[in-house]
Amino acid sequence: MKIIIIAEAGVNHNGKISLAKKMIEKASKAGADYIKFQLFSAENLATKNSVKANYAKKNLDKNISNYKMLKNLEFTLNDFLILKKCCKKNKIKFLLSPFSIKDVKNINKIGIKTIKIPSGEINNLPYLKYIGKQKKNIILSTGMSNIKEISNAIKILNKSGTNKKNITVLQCNTEYPTPYNDANLLAMNDIKKRFNVSVGYSDHTLGLEVPIAAAALGAKIIEKHFTLNKKFVGPDHKASLNIGELSRMITSIRIVEKALGNGQKIVTNSEKKNIIAVRKSIVASRNIKKGEIFSEDNLEVKRPATGASPMYWGEIIGKKSKKNYLVDEPIKFA
Repeated sequence: MKIIIIAEAGVNHNGKISLAKKMIEKASKAGADYIKFQLFSAENLATKNSVKANYAKKNLDKNISNYKMLKNLEFTLNDFLILKKCCKKNKIKFLLSPFSIKDVKNINKIGIKTIKIPSGEINNLPYLKYIGKQKKNIILSTGMSNIKEISNAIKILNKSGTNKKNITVLQCNTEYPTPYNDANLLAMNDIKKRFNVSVGYSDHTLGLEVPIAAAALGAKIIEKHFTLNKKFVGPDHKASLNIGELSRMITSIRIVEKALGNGQKIVTNSEKKNIIAVRKSIVASRNIKKGEIFSEDNLEVKRPATGASPMYWGEIIGKKSKKNYLVDEPIKFA
């Protein structure tokens, strides 16, 4: 099964539809399967005296309130319909993260079959119930949550009408950037075993290495933030990949995807031709006459594998030679 790669635009469009369109074009050319934006209204998302996350404080003017920041990053329903058309034109799938029930209703109006639940909504009971009733494919991010909270969210979605086979749970840490020792990729294995769900990884570390490692560990979905310019003003640009990095990450994941194989140990077509040259066979260590008894004194094991396999050593020792053999001649054994 192909690993799904989501190029997370998030709010790196800075509230500009023209920038969002360009991000769609670049993500498509980089080879991403999806591009994802965040669907919210500041009014429904946060109070006017809400505080910014620490990473946002570091990257934005202190005089800009959290509410104002969010307001500046909003897109309208019509904006998202325009972006959906742009995605279709550029042959990349369109994905949104809704932050309220109203946002989920707008997703239905836009006509999107998959809902990405952001980490901050994992304990939002009415929101989870409403999403569960939609019976869509669900991607659930788990930043800032523990196993009990993940369990509760999955149960709510499931009881509300969404089959577990349609839920993918992403290991995630919401610090921007995430310290490498907090990425905890192996948590994917725990989540998969505990809840019998598909798993993936939403990455906020710096660089390419961690999401590539996640692919090698079995992530079915990889999500990574990207930007057109890390120097842009905004909460997430500095912790995002540029287009070149995104492209290299995707290329590397596709290589890992091929290298994972089917999980069964087999002799592949590419190496079958090496068997004769690299393996060995039983050969005469000196000239052997017909009727002579094979022994450790007149036999040895050497390349190539054109004679009897060394695995027949015990069966050949003590037998009479049926022909004359020259030194290094492979022994035939039927």
